[in-house]
Amino acid sequence: MPLDAGFDPDERHDEAEWSDPHRILTESATLGEALRRAREHSARSIEDLSAATRVHIRYIRALEQGDFTALPSQVFALGYVRAYASALGLDEQLAAERFKRESPHAPVGLQPPTGVDVTDARRRSPRLIAAAAVLVFAVVGWNVFQRVSLMQAPTPPAISDTPETWSLGSAPGVVRLGAPRAAPPDQTVPALYITPGLEAELTGIDPEDQAAVQAARTDAPVQAAFNPRGATYGAAPTASNVVIQARRAASLVVRMGDGRVLFARQLAAGEAWRAPLEVSATVDVSEPDAFAVYMNGEYDGPLGAALTPLSQLNSRAQAAARRTAAEAAARTERAVQAAAERAEQATASAAAATIQPAG
Repeated sequence: MPLDAGFDPDERHDEAEWSDPHRILTESATLGEALRRAREHSARSIEDLSAATRVHIRYIRALEQGDFTALPSQVFALGYVRAYASALGLDEQLAAERFKRESPHAPVGLQPPTGVDVTDARRRSPRLIAAAAVLVFAVVGWNVFQRVSLMQAPTPPAISDTPETWSLGSAPGVVRLGAPRAAPPDQTVPALYITPGLEAELTGIDPEDQAAVQAARTDAPVQAAFNPRGATYGAAPTASNVVIQARRAASLVVRMGDGRVLFARQLAAGEAWRAPLEVSATVDVSEPDAFAVYMNGEYDGPLGAALTPLSQLNSRAQAAARRTAAEAAARTERAVQAAAERAEQATASAAAATIQPAG
């Protein structure tokens, strides 16, 4: 009859396994299984670890499930693995190496070193030293020459004799002052000349049409314009209607429809990315409220979701541009009609004034 020693062999095996955190990384079948087991042993939820590591919940689930295709580029993914392993008390370097083995990528070939040839630099150094010495000697000589020139005695004036009238008290006669003259009249400022029809042509609003002026005053104010406060990546300004600017440091990944990465970068505060036109892609950000969207150069609001289709942003920008153009055309048409009506009234008044009464 076996004796009950008061402990479970499986429980003792688990305690021995967790006494060495490196064993779970080496003995688990996959990296995701090791991370999941470590999280379950720590009795912490994915939400708590996401808040502690600042790694999005969907990226943590992708790591535990081994779905590396849902992760951003390898540079960001390695940072997520290191942060998650450190929060679970695992070896960061060992977890990173395990991730590299399970998610292979095309290696980048070594490039030949570039720089300055040492032998060429030694051969040219005497010439450079000589040129620097000549330059220093020229600067010092010029300064010495200037100081010596200032130290010379001043040259006597060309006038040898001082006129008698220049001496104090030697002016003949008494000088009398006449009566004070009246102050000049104040300068009159002419009235500002305004070219007829110019204001209506430039603004599209007739200044004499009170209804159009009142409507222009009640129009929605212009939103804040895009102000680049750092590097701006992406398309050219003439080939883009949408700009996404980072309010604070956050990651931005843009994936094409076939899974290729169009752009991936950890943007600093003030840096921005211009969205190209006619491109089917999805904008993937770590923190939606960390990015501001500008359409046609004006602020449109924060980025609404973590995953946003790029075609949706471009469609909104094009619709806003068409709406602005239609409003400007309507204002111009109203101004032209008002000007035509005033011209007809002026013509009729002039014709009535030239008609003489019969009799």
